[in-house]
Amino acid sequence: MPETRPLRIGFVATRFAGTDGVSLESEKWAVELRAMGHDVYYFAGIVDRPPEKSMAVPEAFFGHPDVERIGHAVFRDPIPGRPPEISRLITEMATHLKEQLYEFVRRFELDLLLPENALAIPMHLPLGLAVTQLAAETGMPVLAHHHDLSWERNRFLVNDVPDILRAAFPPPLPNVRHICINTLQQQHIAMRLGRTARVIPNVMDFEHPPRGADGLPAQLRRELGIPQDELFVLLPVRVIPRKGIEHGIELASRLERKTKLVMSHEVGDEGDGYGDRVREYADLLGVELVWAADRVAEEHVLDDDGRQLYTLADFYDAADMMTYTSLVEGFGNAFLEGVYHRTPIVVNRYPIYELDIRPKGFRCLEMDGYITEPLVRETNMLMDDRDRSEAWADENYAVGLKHFSHQAVRDGLSTELAEMFPQ
Repeated sequence: MPETRPLRIGFVATRFAGTDGVSLESEKWAVELRAMGHDVYYFAGIVDRPPEKSMAVPEAFFGHPDVERIGHAVFRDPIPGRPPEISRLITEMATHLKEQLYEFVRRFELDLLLPENALAIPMHLPLGLAVTQLAAETGMPVLAHHHDLSWERNRFLVNDVPDILRAAFPPPLPNVRHICINTLQQQHIAMRLGRTARVIPNVMDFEHPPRGADGLPAQLRRELGIPQDELFVLLPVRVIPRKGIEHGIELASRLERKTKLVMSHEVGDEGDGYGDRVREYADLLGVELVWAADRVAEEHVLDDDGRQLYTLADFYDAADMMTYTSLVEGFGNAFLEGVYHRTPIVVNRYPIYELDIRPKGFRCLEMDGYITEPLVRETNMLMDDRDRSEAWADENYAVGLKHFSHQAVRDGLSTELAEMFPQ
């Protein structure tokens, strides 16, 4: 494996906290980089990493009021031409954030910036511009990790900021190298930017099987009101339209047993309308939803009311099966989590699943855009056949270990860094 000298690496994002995909995947990278002998530091609007290695700047959070104002003006309610006051606000925020980034680099004597999605999805235009301008002004090496690119989301396609998107999302600068999470992104970066990109998929720690929490999954099931003779179907996704939650509801309504659908995440960052739609659709089909996001934490702790909080791992371990019926995904973190916890999976064949995941040989119940009667029958049969479901789980874990373990991160990052910092 190629090696380079120890580096001081600064992660940059809008948020490093909680259980969102970018926070989780970036920490997996941080673990591997530290194991390789590098030091890592964090810059974001919200940071729950060690304070002595972090710099929290409130304006860097995508939920900051001024950032939301910008997003509403240029994406949600675009008019021909960008209002001058919005341009001024973008410029002022970008200048402020660039100054803070310069301080971040100086304070921690950084060798490399590692933006996590900050140069990909344009939820924070000033932050993307700030990183790009710093890179252009200093020539500092930047390794940009892209999870969701702007052209992959319908809500960003119509906009009043094409100049900013071309400049910074992502930037075609010679000192900015690109890592993406699937081969379709790799192809698009080559076509749109004329730049190469390395694919490092999202991963799970398959080298170390989950230990489980004695008794907690069963306790969670009881507290959610799901008896053993009912089916616990987990929907481990944010409640946003591209997750295709209606398909999971329809499947539950057609199974041959009483079923509860457990929602482990809140309504997402694209408005409340879809959450209302999900509730109405479940009522229409007579499916009981259990909204359990308020019972999820990163550790086993008690909330302010003295209730036990559970990890996402407990939810996977407690579930009889999970549905992952997304229409579009950058990769599929929840799919890998289900494989890691040996949970039977019903999956929609979304494009990246077809291209990068399915060919590896996973055993799943599959739909191709809609629920069919054969899928309903297969689901009932699998839920009745524990030996078959456990055999599939063992096969899936072996595939995950081979293709989506932390070794993929170690190999990709060590090669990339050796090329950027040759000895």
